Amino acid sequence: MNQHRIIIVGGGAAGFFAAIHCAGERPGAEVIILEKTAHFLSKVKISGGGRCNVTHACFDARELTARYPRGERTLIAPFKQFQAADTVEWFAAQGVKLKTEGDGRMFPITDSSQTIIDCLLNAAHEAGVKLRANCGVESVSKKSDGFELVLSDGEKMRCDKLLLAIGGCRTPALGQLAVALGHTLEAPVPSLFTFHIETPWLRGLAGVSVETVEASVPGTQLRERGPLLVTHWGLSGPAILRLSAWGARELHGLNYHFPLHINWLPHLNEGAIAQELKKRRIAQPAKTIVNYPVAPLPARLWEQLVIAAGIPRDLRLSSLSDSARHRLIQQLLRTEFSVTGKSLNKDEFVTCGGVRLAEVNFKTMESRLCPGLFFAGEVLDIDGITGGFNFQAAWTTGWLAGRAMAA
Repeated sequence: MNQHRIIIVGGGAAGFFAAIHCAGERPGAEVIILEKTAHFLSKVKISGGGRCNVTHACFDARELTARYPRGERTLIAPFKQFQAADTVEWFAAQGVKLKTEGDGRMFPITDSSQTIIDCLLNAAHEAGVKLRANCGVESVSKKSDGFELVLSDGEKMRCDKLLLAIGGCRTPALGQLAVALGHTLEAPVPSLFTFHIETPWLRGLAGVSVETVEASVPGTQLRERGPLLVTHWGLSGPAILRLSAWGARELHGLNYHFPLHINWLPHLNEGAIAQELKKRRIAQPAKTIVNYPVAPLPARLWEQLVIAAGIPRDLRLSSLSDSARHRLIQQLLRTEFSVTGKSLNKDEFVTCGGVRLAEVNFKTMESRLCPGLFFAGEVLDIDGITGGFNFQAAWTTGWLAGRAMAA
């Protein structure tokens, strides 16, 4: 093997970004991406509902790291090298402009993930990266002059340097290439998932959304504010997804059976709601309570919360007793649901777990245990609170690994 050969296992975002920068920095090297499926960048394709949440408009390295339940401290130095602003600039240089939505998520202005896929494929082609699909790796071993890989069809390949960018280790078997080279895997558990709740009145509200709630799990420190979406199976939306990310290991330990409190009006305290209800009683005593929602709650949701508080549909404000008012306030501030399971958020399928961070040098993404071995992306025990943060970790670790492998 006279030509310097670098093999990247995994044709996702991190693998492509590493390959592009490696080949760009070292034009004479043979850079090969091996992808076990028939399609490159398949996760990019479905992310963000098919729009691809490329990154997040958070341009301070330290502030950015606070969005990672696992990997926060480790990512400070890498993000000082390559962060969201660099991602925006790189894609712009390739002719892809990104736009920022109200919640900070950044998408291509085309609103199509295919734009990002085409960009990465073109950049890889221009850099001379070789792409091999339907090319799984069965095993890998360290040799004195590099690595030997055995592919799923029995072919053997040698390389000088090896990058594992195989995505999340959703089962221990997926991380066996890293284990075979001496690494330890933190147990994989799902992150970013929605909650199953059997409560009939809640399921009857499927499609209803609330701009800001506070969701918390009693008996834990888990508490998140943000938008909430009622689904046919329970609850979703950013508040729930963030709660699931920060609580990934804790909720796994509870076997996804736990109580959940929702504060539907986190901007108001008990006294403020009581005052509002008293004002209404004076101003419009003849109005029925179910037909007079407190803003910004949707009318359908308000009606169900009133009924859940034990207040009859036809009860007028003039007849609202102190005890009924107290029950309603408690329902608004602390509705309790029983979570009975989870559903993976298909667009943003993420695991926490993966290669132990202490075993990797985050200046270069090279293994501390096996020289010449590198890591990038979700194979590491790093995950963000939404897809854009996970992509940013992929771009950053891929950029670092690609440049280091070219050295």
